[in-house]
Amino acid sequence: MRKTPTEAERKLWWHLRHRLPAPGTHFRRQVRLGRYIVDFASYKSRLVLEVDGGQHAERSDADAVRTRFIEAEGYRVLRFWNNDVLNNIDSVLEEIQHAITLTPTPGPSPQGGGEQKR
Repeated sequence: MRKTPTEAERKLWWHLRHRLPAPGTHFRRQVRLGRYIVDFASYKSRLVLEVDGGQHAERSDADAVRTRFIEAEGYRVLRFWNNDVLNNIDSVLEEIQHAITLTPTPGPSPQGGGEQKR
């Protein structure tokens, strides 16, 4: 876990807190999921955001393993390059908002709330 976020992480974090204040958009920073720590996660939306620098181009196999684990935990993973966050934040936020609206809501409780017998 890093104490100091990258410039791109700092920018995205500000926008997540100030420009996406809608239901289902509460994100936490530096969240532990299993043996991994993800950049940002929304428990309600089951969405993980990763901000990747150039070093990730050389670690695509490791990132794929990490993504499969996170997805197996029930999360959708969106990855953004630092450059996109720094230079095209509106498109990044649009993609995040789109993913939030596509996230299915949990089904009804199996303990009730269903049809009543007649």
